[in-house]
Formats: sequence, C-alpha cells, structure tokens
Amino acid sequence: MNINFTKMQALGNDFMLIDKTNAEFEIGYEQVANLANRRCGVGFDQMLLVEKSTVADFAYRIINADGSEVMQCGNGARCFALFVREKGLTSNNIISVETKNGLLSLQIFADNSVRVDMGAVNFETAQIPLSAPQAATYKIAGKEFGALSIGNPHCVIIVDDVAKTEVEKIAKSIWQSGIFTDGVNVGFMQIIGRSKVDLRVYERGVGETLACGSGACAAVIHGINLGLLDEKVKVRFKNGSVLVEYSAGKNVFLTGDAQFVYEGQIEI
Repeated sequence: MNINFTKMQALGNDFMLIDKTNAEFEIGYEQVANLANRRCGVGFDQMLLVEKSTVADFAYRIINADGSEVMQCGNGARCFALFVREKGLTSNNIISVETKNGLLSLQIFADNSVRVDMGAVNFETAQIPLSAPQAATYKIAGKEFGALSIGNPHCVIIVDDVAKTEVEKIAKSIWQSGIFTDGVNVGFMQIIGRSKVDLRVYERGVGETLACGSGACAAVIHGINLGLLDEKVKVRFKNGSVLVEYSAGKNVFLTGDAQFVYEGQIEI
C-alpha cells in the first residue's frame, strides 16, 4: 500500500511523520530501518507516528532509525505540534500528547516556535537504568559524567572543547561498558557561560545527530545540579539553538522551532 508522509526537521534532527489517526496499517521495525536509509529510503533520524488517544489529543510514537522504539524526543515533539496543526488535525495552540513516558504538553507560539513540557526528571539509577550505586556523578574509563532520565536515558560529560572531542569513540566505549543496561544517549557539553552551552549528542539507535532536544534538557539539568548553570540556558548545536528552562524538583521545558521540508508518498 502507498502511504503519505511529511519530512520535517528541527536544527537538522530530521523526521518522517505519518498520520495514522484515520488509517489502519502497521509499519514493522525492519521497514522503518529500511525507510531510514539515506541512500535507498527516505532518510531520517526518527519516524514519528501520529495516532488516536483516549487520554490526550493525540498519541505520539517515536521509532529510531534502527527500528527501536523510544519514549521521548523533544525535537520531534516540536515537529509533531506543527504537523498536526498544519494538517488540520487540531486548531489548538496547546496540544496534549500521549507518549510511552506519559503525557506531554506542547504550546505553539505566534512565531511557530514550540514550547514542550518535557516532564519530570528521574535520577534514580534503577529508573535510568544505570548499573551503579546512586551518586551525583559517576566515572567510567576515566570520564566523569552525570546520568538521568527524561523518559529516555542520558549520560552527560562536560568537556573543554566540544568540537575537538572524540564523540563517537567515547560514546561507544560507554555503550560497550554495559553500565547503562538499556543503552544511553551520550551528551558532550562545553560550558560557554552560565546561560549558554555548546552540545553534541550521540544517540542510541541513531549515532551522532545534528541536534537532540532531550539531550539539551539533560545537559542543562546536569549543569544546574552542579551549580554551573542558571535556570534558563541557550543550548547551541551546529545548526542553531534551543532554550531550556529548569528549576530543581520541577518539570523541564524546551523551546525552539521546526520546519517542514517536503511531502511525499511511498509504498510499504
């Protein structure tokens, strides 16, 4: 069968969005991996599925390029919000979505930027999950890092120069250690000032992406916990920036824009 899709991106983090609210079909994980292929398929970091929900305006599913399903994606959530409004699925500026991690609230502003309530932060090692005693920071292979979950697991390493950091090598060594039992997104943060950081993220199931919304939140949360950052921080990636807002013990918020790239149809 043929399906319609929309290609979108947020700071270079790119997505294939499919409206399933009025369609009965399934896409297997192997099919997702084939569609994610940048030479033989559509090419994307994640596939985002828009589905019906009984507890929110929509259900939001996120499938990585390797076919694995994850619980959270901040950049994808911003694309999701603009997609459902552009397609006439809602006229609301505040949209509730059901994810595997619970409910998200998305707010669309007049300039089409989107503020995402990313929810609560979890530092419990059993919930990340992380195979280590509870601590403020951890160390492996000589690298000190922070660990937390915002629906998906994050490891944050503070570096002197993010551009010169061996991101893939270090991230893979952490993956291979097995300390994160479900894998982990590894963020490398260079602190420019108390309200500005540069960030690169190596995502599980994808590799290094041009941007990662939940990774931006995790980096800022870790920096705030160490007393190095203020409660509002501009997080810069290669293709632009997002704003992260966080106060200890409260939900974390992510604000940024997203763009439509093209529409298409493909046989599955």
